[in-house]
Amino acid sequence: MKDESFSWMIGGPQGSGVDSSANIFARACAHGGLWVFGKREYHSNIMGLHSYFQVRVSEKELRSPVDKVDLLATFEEETLVRHAAEVVAGGGILYDPAKSAKPIDEIETWHGFAKEHVLGHLKGEGFEPTVAGVLREAEERGVKLFPIPYTDLVNQLSTHYPEKQLSKLTRVVNVVAVAASLALVKFDLAPLDEAVRAIFARKAEIAEINVFVADRTYEYATKQFPQGLGRQLRTRAGPKRLFLMGNQAVALGKMLGGCRMQTYYPITPASDESEFLEAHEVFDALPAAKLPDGKGSILVVQTEDEIAAITMATGAALAGTRAATSTSGPGFSLMCEGLGFAGINEIPIVVTLYQRAGPSTGLPTRHEQGDLRFAMHSGQGEFPRILLASGDMEECIYDAARAMDYAERYQLPVIHLVDKALANSNSLVRIPDQNRIRIERGGLVRSLPADAAGSPYKRFAFTEDGLSPRAPFGVKGALMWNTGDEHNELGHIDEDPENRVKMMEKRHGKLLLAAKQIPREEKVNLFGPADAAATIVSWGSTKGAILDAMASLAEEGVRLNFLQIRMVLPFPEDAVRDVLSKAKRRIGVEMNYSSQMAGVISERTHLSMDTEIVKFNGRPMTHNELHDALKKAAATGAPKRMVLTNGS
Repeated sequence: MKDESFSWMIGGPQGSGVDSSANIFARACAHGGLWVFGKREYHSNIMGLHSYFQVRVSEKELRSPVDKVDLLATFEEETLVRHAAEVVAGGGILYDPAKSAKPIDEIETWHGFAKEHVLGHLKGEGFEPTVAGVLREAEERGVKLFPIPYTDLVNQLSTHYPEKQLSKLTRVVNVVAVAASLALVKFDLAPLDEAVRAIFARKAEIAEINVFVADRTYEYATKQFPQGLGRQLRTRAGPKRLFLMGNQAVALGKMLGGCRMQTYYPITPASDESEFLEAHEVFDALPAAKLPDGKGSILVVQTEDEIAAITMATGAALAGTRAATSTSGPGFSLMCEGLGFAGINEIPIVVTLYQRAGPSTGLPTRHEQGDLRFAMHSGQGEFPRILLASGDMEECIYDAARAMDYAERYQLPVIHLVDKALANSNSLVRIPDQNRIRIERGGLVRSLPADAAGSPYKRFAFTEDGLSPRAPFGVKGALMWNTGDEHNELGHIDEDPENRVKMMEKRHGKLLLAAKQIPREEKVNLFGPADAAATIVSWGSTKGAILDAMASLAEEGVRLNFLQIRMVLPFPEDAVRDVLSKAKRRIGVEMNYSSQMAGVISERTHLSMDTEIVKFNGRPMTHNELHDALKKAAATGAPKRMVLTNGS
């Protein structure tokens, strides 16, 4: 499989600036006109344990991570020994020679199977169990070594600043690694300086110190290693694009979609979305909003727990505000009763559910798609909800906006499924087309009709389409009741069996209405040739790896197509059956143990998968491993189940 992209990785203890370094590298490449895809991996503790960030860049659009590393930037021992084996022949390792003598057994923060595997490999190949042994093994595989004396270099640079600045200079080791890396691939210096200033935009003094260090390091590495890595990243002109994380894309979609209140209780990986909204509580509004000063705003409230988060958002929705909340699996568990209250009272509320690996606390900072059935059936009893699953950054934006719209149009809860791999990835995104963003407030009424005087307001009035006029709190004459019990048209508790049947049919009928009205292109996507050798079915963040694998397989003569399911409820049975009934082979791809979507498809269409490809080790699917798995799955005699395990 030919891959012309460039993969760069940096790692280190959490809290040491790894994320900032990766963002500088990615932004520099983006400012230089390249496409960027970044994957962030980190432990669930706050400080100390290993985290790493892989950034993939190319002149062509990128949609997924890869297993290979072309240049590994390290400044401490654990990153080097953990990831050296991922560096390809012809690639390079940037390291601190002062740390090369350390025995691997003395790396206290590293333990488990991976460490045992490295030690066993070194012993089997006859290399000493030290950092130096790992370097020698890599060099024999054709990996180039680039020693950078970090401490000496920083000490030399510190002489250019007054003594009081020295403590700040000790925190620039990561910038040294980034600048040296870009020098080794002969990337222009100007985008690097621009990226450094962007990352430290609120700290002008710190920004200029880091620019100085970056420039001097770039010069040092260029002189010290004139041949560089042997590869060059060239800047190029290109259109303006947004550099976003997945949870920022969701936040942007909510803002564009008219969300004006967000509640949350901190939880990984959902919190970043609300923190982004907090940082942009006042923003430039769409022209269609016709606000006097052109500014919009959103109220973001951190609550005492997830129960308060969903009930506070529900209260805002009852008052006529477009409201949402955001959480992950454990928090969503606490929201279930509140979700049911919104369901029985036909309250338009959006819940963004960021999936991570469970059960219980599980792997709190790792990836999985294990909450599909949970989201479909959460809450006691039966009530309708719309369930969306985004597959990339662009879909995160538009789906978040649509979720706000669906909630009000059909007067029900909407759950927007995003997964950790997407939430914590960085990517370039085309600037959203504001013409694709609609704001339809459904049956919202700000006043009661004149002929209604003297008649009680029926919040849950039986109507032909099941949608009742929805007056927010405060509308004159609109006296209403909201209860967790079954109720009549006025909202009063009512256990009459005939009323129960009518109310259940009214509520669930709205889901049938949504199924008819929402266009097919908002429910499913179909990629690839109609006469493909096999059809892939998947949902969520696997989209990028699947599309990249399809492209590389097409170069080898293996033609596949891909049915992406974006709307899970109401389930698009006709569209799914139409595609899969014509498929020569059906391949399910999911990031969970039990192939949950494949099971849902079988239940709804009576069509099963010929092969199920799953991954559940907490790491996202990569282009490489999926390419190989799909090639096997498309062939005659492929196994029924394949488990992918790549990832460090």
